[in-house]
Amino acid sequence: MAESSNQMQAFTFGDPTPVLDGRQLLDYVESWNNGRWYETPVNMDALARVFRASPHHASAIYCKRNLLASTFVPHPLLSRQAFAQWSLDYLTFGNCYIEEQLNVLGRRMPLRPALAKWCRRSSTKEDTYVYLQPAVEPHEFDKGRVFHLAEPDINQEMYGLPEYLPAIQSALLNEAGTLFRRKYYLNGSHAGYILYMTDALADEAQIDNLRTALKESKGPGNFRNMFLYAPGGKKDGLQLMPISEVAAKDDFFNIKSITRDDVLAAHRVPPQVLGIVPTNNGGFGDVVRAGKVFFANEIAPLQARFAELNDWLGDQIVSFKPYVVDTAEGAA
Repeated sequence: MAESSNQMQAFTFGDPTPVLDGRQLLDYVESWNNGRWYETPVNMDALARVFRASPHHASAIYCKRNLLASTFVPHPLLSRQAFAQWSLDYLTFGNCYIEEQLNVLGRRMPLRPALAKWCRRSSTKEDTYVYLQPAVEPHEFDKGRVFHLAEPDINQEMYGLPEYLPAIQSALLNEAGTLFRRKYYLNGSHAGYILYMTDALADEAQIDNLRTALKESKGPGNFRNMFLYAPGGKKDGLQLMPISEVAAKDDFFNIKSITRDDVLAAHRVPPQVLGIVPTNNGGFGDVVRAGKVFFANEIAPLQARFAELNDWLGDQIVSFKPYVVDTAEGAA
C-alpha cells in the first residue's frame, strides 16, 4: 500500500511551472489521507534530490547545520552527531523527528532522530507516526513517542515545508546551465551547419578525407583546426552555412551568477560566509561582521526552534553555547 500511494503522488520538479496556475486550487487537500497516513504536500524524495542540484543550495544548508552543531552542547541523551542529523533534516525538508525510547526500567534512552524523508503522520491514530522503510513493511512508532518539529506552512498543518521552495527553479536552472556546458564540451563540435562546396577537388579521396575529418572533430581532441587544399578554387567555392546559430551564447556566466544570488537570497546566507570569490573590486565587505549578523538573524532563531524539544520532554536536553569569533589574529 505504501508503494502504490507513493506512485500515485508522483511529484517532481522536472517541468517548470508558474506559481499562479490551477494547482493552488487544491492546496487544501495536498496532505491527503491514503488510509494509513497523511501524504506530504511535497515529495520528500524530490527535495532530497534537489539538495545536491546546486552547490550553493547544499553549501548554504551545510553552513547553517555546521554553525548549529558547533554551538550545540552535547547531552548524554542527545549526541552532537544525532543533533547534526536532526538539524540537517529540518533545514532540508522543513520537518525533523526525534524518537523517545524507554528501557525496561522506564528510563529514557538516548534520543534517536528518525529520517524526515520517510516519516509520515498516521491518519488512523492520534499523535502517532509511521516510518516508511524502503522495501520493508511500514513501521508504526509508539503513540506519543515522536517529537515532530515542523516549519509552519500556510496551506496545511500536517507537515512543514522548507523556506527555500521559491528558489528551487533557480537551483535547477543553475544545474541545467552546468550540465549544458558539460555536454557542450563533451560533444565538441555541433552539427548545426551545412558544408557547401562548389570547387572541384582533385579526386573523390579528398572528399572522403574531408568527411572523415569532420566526423573525428567530435569527442576527445575536439576543437581542432582543419586544412583544406583546393587549387584554383574561387573565393566562395567553400561555404559554411549554419542551420541554426552555432555561435549562439548561452550566457553561462550570467545564468550561474543570477541563480546563485536567488538561492543565497532564499537561504539568506551572505556570500562571503560561503567563501564565494567576489567579482567586483570592492568585495563583499567584512566577513566577521557579516557572520555575526547572519548568526544573530538566522542561526539564533533556529536554536530557539530546536529548543522546543525541551518543552516536549520536560527536561533541558537542547542547549547552545555562545557564538564567538576570534578576531585577535586578524586584528593584529
